[in-house]
Amino acid sequence: MQHLFSPLTIRGHRLKNRIFSTGHMTVMLENGNPSDRMVAYHQARAAGGVALVIVEAARAHPSGISSRPSIAAFDDACISGYSRIAEACHAHGCKVFGQLTHPGREMSEALDGTFAVAHAPSAVPNERFHVMPRQMPVAMIEEIVTSFADAAARMCRAGLDGVEVIASQGYLLSQFLNPAVNRRNDQYGGSRDGRLRFVREVLAAVRQGVGSGMVVGLRISGDEMEHEGLEAVEVLEIAAALDKEELLDYVNVTAGTSAGLGGSIHIVPPMAIEHAYVAPFAAAIKARLGIPVFVAGRINQPQLAEQVLSGGQADMCGMTRAMIADPQMPMKAQADRFDDIRACVGCNQACIDHMLRGFPISCVQRPETGRELEFGERGSVAMPRRIIVVGGGPGGMKAAAVAAERGHDVTLYEASSSLGGQVKLAQLLPGRAEFGGIIGNLQREMELAGVKVVTGSKVDCDLIERLAPDAVVIATGATPYVPAIEGREESHVVDAWQVLRGEANVGAEVVVTDWRGDWIGLGLAEKFVREGCHVRLAVNGITAGQMIPQYARDKWLGTLHSLGVEVLPYMRLHGADSDTVYLQHITSGEPVLCEGVDTLVTAHGHQADTGLEDALADWGGEVHLIGDCLAPRTVEEAVLEGLQAGVAV
Repeated sequence: MQHLFSPLTIRGHRLKNRIFSTGHMTVMLENGNPSDRMVAYHQARAAGGVALVIVEAARAHPSGISSRPSIAAFDDACISGYSRIAEACHAHGCKVFGQLTHPGREMSEALDGTFAVAHAPSAVPNERFHVMPRQMPVAMIEEIVTSFADAAARMCRAGLDGVEVIASQGYLLSQFLNPAVNRRNDQYGGSRDGRLRFVREVLAAVRQGVGSGMVVGLRISGDEMEHEGLEAVEVLEIAAALDKEELLDYVNVTAGTSAGLGGSIHIVPPMAIEHAYVAPFAAAIKARLGIPVFVAGRINQPQLAEQVLSGGQADMCGMTRAMIADPQMPMKAQADRFDDIRACVGCNQACIDHMLRGFPISCVQRPETGRELEFGERGSVAMPRRIIVVGGGPGGMKAAAVAAERGHDVTLYEASSSLGGQVKLAQLLPGRAEFGGIIGNLQREMELAGVKVVTGSKVDCDLIERLAPDAVVIATGATPYVPAIEGREESHVVDAWQVLRGEANVGAEVVVTDWRGDWIGLGLAEKFVREGCHVRLAVNGITAGQMIPQYARDKWLGTLHSLGVEVLPYMRLHGADSDTVYLQHITSGEPVLCEGVDTLVTAHGHQADTGLEDALADWGGEVHLIGDCLAPRTVEEAVLEGLQAGVAV
């Protein structure tokens, strides 16, 4: 780790290592300003050893405000919140940069839910949000340039160390750079030099606003990876031109664009995207520039970051989700405690999916993230108790680890021969192997906390009576829900668990009926088609993957389309016979027949295993129900409830 933990000095500011937290929306604001919750969130990462925190994108001008929560950097009220973040992070030797942006045409709803007036270089429609923007008059451009200077000055007054300007991912500055979006013929368009003018003026204004002592950087997509998006060759020339004019102290390279569903996948790339895939774009830019180059994009382990740095591809590595999963990752890596690092698995479920739905971000493996004020400090218990946890899935493992960490005597019982619960099956789906890392991460938490584990042992009421624990945490999970299927006895019907456990043979013509609209239906469809089957995926919803994070869903739907999977939305399973699956359209009520079927595979959710709960109804002791045995949901709820139970016992 000699490169990762070497310092880097930019404009007199010493970064103690090469790890930074990229600007990312946390949904932790109060009236458009950083809240105590946001301060605690960033402070946890600073305490964990990160060298630099870049605070999320703030709006430089009121015309950039939309229904998505963002810091209003055009108002002096933001200064106090920024100051508190800076003070909290500086106490741990961590630098803090602000981030300034304007979405341009990449916005749809206003604060009141109506469609907003979106502004852009030209009236060129946005494909993702279906927005037709208004072309910005020169007077408005000049006003926005001034607003960047004023907003940057507020960050300076707040005590931040730098400002990063966003020209990445299809937002306003990159719209001016893109000839497909900027069709102006005045001084702000018409040629590459004209298209660069707005960015130049914004950067000059930011420098004027902050003076000579603060760092000024630019975030740009190395390739927007989208129809009519900026390509790598164009971005390289843009970066080189800006470097020659000495407007920047560093360039931060990312990928993708908000302008289309394909490009938006790369805003927060899911586990289906390879690790460190943006690094080659950064390397090409670094080869042309004389200033430091930052990079981010699926760098989830310190070993990966070290490879990027030692290979000369970049000077700093953004590891945001790695520190959402484990804020202490830098500190652990520097101490050679690699086995103790809780690695991000790229599921996107509690981080970006929370943000897109308007909720504070967290982590499926570490629900303490985003809840630092509630769970950040867990002291030891005054009176240790004997705790039995029944079920070795993610929820049970988390409950056991937290309870033992607090000082309780904890034993976890698992009926099968190994831990992991449904994660053991989920990791068998195509492209989901990384998800299995949750098992190892939680096992390590239990080991460090001193949990005793007993596998191959089914717990019943008699065992509880003999052990006489002070509290029991039931985490027995769920089993597949078996729907009523007319004609089932005449057809070949199997469920998802039977397939993944290798307990079922599947024919060449497969229909997958997907009630939940989650990972399982998508994964089964891909698995079967890659094995040579013809697959029809019938979904009880508006689209396959309706219930999972959109970037993961959109990536997967593109894969299924390329593989030739036939997706049938709005479908309800009615019945089956020897070679036909009978469906019903859920809004028209009309029948839909899938003929020539060899195997029907059902993915219809789960039903809670309440056996132990029922058996202990008269026990009288302290019982906590968590995860799917309480109500079938996802790993996120199971682990969160495991945390809550571990704190409650």
